[in-house]
Amino acid sequence: MRATVNGEPLDLPEGLTVAALLQRLGVQGDRVAVERNGEVVKKARHGEQTLAPGDVLEIVTFVGGG
Repeated sequence: MRATVNGEPLDLPEGLTVAALLQRLGVQGDRVAVERNGEVVKKARHGEQTLAPGDVLEIVTFVGGG
């Protein structure tokens, strides 16, 4: 299936969850926000939220510092 992640089209396997996508991209889930089709996916749902063809995702990681 094809989805767009941070503006880049990607071919992804069917049935992929948000958590599996993050793992596939090497993104640690503890300091990340994911938006799917304009709606924030709560962290508690990353493991159950399945992606669909045509989804548009924005993934933002938080960086601390001072």
